[in-house]
Amino acid sequence: MMELTYTMQGDYLVPDLALPEEETHIGKYGMLRRTYLKNHRKGTYASLMMSGKLNSHLLEIDRIAKERIEMITTELLENNPAPDKAIDPMGWAGHMNNLRHSAEESILAELVYS
Repeated sequence: MMELTYTMQGDYLVPDLALPEEETHIGKYGMLRRTYLKNHRKGTYASLMMSGKLNSHLLEIDRIAKERIEMITTELLENNPAPDKAIDPMGWAGHMNNLRHSAEESILAELVYS
């Protein structure tokens, strides 16, 4: 566990909590997960933050979510074939968007908001 430093504010010692500075890009699903943890799972958020594992957790959630969305979209496309793109481009685009949104809803419930 990492060493915590404290700052005196009035009569209280307040821990100096800061995330380690890393050059990382947290994607959409990592950001959604961080917001969810911060608002609904405060203990888990604080624990991950104090242990320095928050960014790695968010990056892992983001990576897994993207992989699973692609996999679920592919499975849905096999079960529900899209119309021919050359004949009906708008129908194809709408069908693909519906499949992607269905996969995203599933992942949000399964990974991000759990």
